[in-house]
Amino acid sequence: MALVAGITFGIVAGNPWGAATSTWSRRLLQASVVGLGFGMNLPELLQTGKDAFLYTAISISFTMAAGYLLGKFFRTPQRTSTLISFGTAICGGSAIAAMAPVIKAEAEETGVALATVFTLNSIALILFPPLGHLLGMGQRQFGLWSALAIHDTSSVVGAAAAYGGLALAIGTTVKLTRALWIMPSALLAAWFTKSGGKVKFPLFIIGFIAAATIKTVLPQLDQVWHPLNSIAKQSLVVTLFLIGSGLTREVLGRTGIRPLAQGIFLWILVSVTSGTAIMCGWIN
Repeated sequence: MALVAGITFGIVAGNPWGAATSTWSRRLLQASVVGLGFGMNLPELLQTGKDAFLYTAISISFTMAAGYLLGKFFRTPQRTSTLISFGTAICGGSAIAAMAPVIKAEAEETGVALATVFTLNSIALILFPPLGHLLGMGQRQFGLWSALAIHDTSSVVGAAAAYGGLALAIGTTVKLTRALWIMPSALLAAWFTKSGGKVKFPLFIIGFIAAATIKTVLPQLDQVWHPLNSIAKQSLVVTLFLIGSGLTREVLGRTGIRPLAQGIFLWILVSVTSGTAIMCGWIN
């Protein structure tokens, strides 16, 4: 409901505070993810992350390769294609923001990639929970699927939270494991392109792990950790409204047919492939 309300506001009113909305939605998301750590158990978190490491690596490699081929097929401009593929493979807008200075993408190229990924991100948040129920997915299966097939952390958390508590825990952990690949992937891109661009590590992931550690080490203070976790979940509702309000008519108009076609086909391919692997028990 928050996302739909935000999208409605963005399209009808045009969101005159677009830049501020983008900044605060990113900050609020990062703070919310840290707060979600107060609802996690550290040993379970580490085990899930360890289990997810291999198939997130395979998923990212597959998505980048498929994105490259689809970019060639749709004749998407090279840097825009790279940003769309990187955003789909790892962590949506955060990954695009990290990769853009590395490959020295122009502002317009970055904007098109963000608009493409963001549009699909919003659709995924609405579609995935009913699709999960239609396919008869358990909470663990849906948490894995949402983490592997939805672009941004906010939408993964939103979709998984709507499905259930276990789906939220699995989805958040696996998604953040994916996000850890931002830095090595961007460094590799910098080495290949000889760009010398700067790579930033997503520090909120450390905050998430630290919160889970504190909660696990000091369980006697659960009366403190539980409210913090609840606040984080509610702040995600505000985050989703802010993100939705960024989907204006100008953003939709800037996306363009070729980048959007590449993004759609790549997203469908990743969603179907990962969903099939999970339902067949190849990923568990």
